[in-house]
Amino acid sequence: MRVLALWLLATWCAECVWGGFTLADYPVVVLFLGPLYGGAAVLIREVVRRRGGGWPSMVLLAAVFGLVQAGLVDQSLFDRAALEGTEFAAQGEVAAATLVPGLEFNAGQLFEFVGNHVWLSICAPIAVVEACARPGVRHGPWLSTRTITVTSVLFVAAVLVNWSDSGHVLSPAQVLFVVVTAAALVTAALWWRASPPRQGPLSGPGPLVLGGVVLAAHLGSWFYGTGWLALGLRVVTLAVVVAVVVRWSRSAADVLAVWGAGLVVAAAGAFLSPPYAAAAPWLMLVSDVFGALFVVSLLVLAFCRSGGRGPDARLLSRPAPGASS
Repeated sequence: MRVLALWLLATWCAECVWGGFTLADYPVVVLFLGPLYGGAAVLIREVVRRRGGGWPSMVLLAAVFGLVQAGLVDQSLFDRAALEGTEFAAQGEVAAATLVPGLEFNAGQLFEFVGNHVWLSICAPIAVVEACARPGVRHGPWLSTRTITVTSVLFVAAVLVNWSDSGHVLSPAQVLFVVVTAAALVTAALWWRASPPRQGPLSGPGPLVLGGVVLAAHLGSWFYGTGWLALGLRVVTLAVVVAVVVRWSRSAADVLAVWGAGLVVAAAGAFLSPPYAAAAPWLMLVSDVFGALFVVSLLVLAFCRSGGRGPDARLLSRPAPGASS
């Protein structure tokens, strides 16, 4: 049940929570994109937890998925025409704002595409489902060898289906950039080890404050605009948020608040964002209202199941002494 919940939630968070598809589209989304997003979330979590890794490894592998998905699978990172025929076609017109010469991709889109996959497609669903799980199994393996094999086959099949539909041909330099960067991130993820949870009474501002900081950072970035200055501000904001989270996260509730803030922002943004394909106004409104209510209810349930501020693994931890792959 935990695996199925993660599979379905990751798919919904990746494409629906922010308004990309309406409720009427979700069955098709689950059928065609479930093995891609759900499979990735399930497999990434399983690899990290089986190796005894923590959230740094989870984030790094999620970034690998986001980079490969946007760079090699649907190739939206390099193909300016990828969104033509959708309600987001205008985004391709501003791709030159932070264009990287030679590789011909928009650095701002790289930050956005990979960041959204890290936050919405992988980490937030994992945080929610783990918070709802019993403490005894929360951070342990969930899959059998057979289930890992089946999930991997379905994931690869989904990758091939989505790749074959892209139609864009990458240059050798673009492929090399994605492969080398992904390999470096995988190496870092496998090297990192989670340090033991801190003992003793918990201190810090608590989940509401941490969630509020992350929420404010998300909302503030909406007003940065485009261009290199805006990208620089986003990077600085991210660095500050990471520093705050590393310093003050102490419990499962803190973890949930940090990742859950992104879901709240995405659900709120859905009211301002059209779906990929034009839909009836009433259907968009119903879908957005459902998404907002679902996110709030889900986070409340997860917080109650998480055990509040009971001792748990920190959101981000330093590599343990002597850690190796």
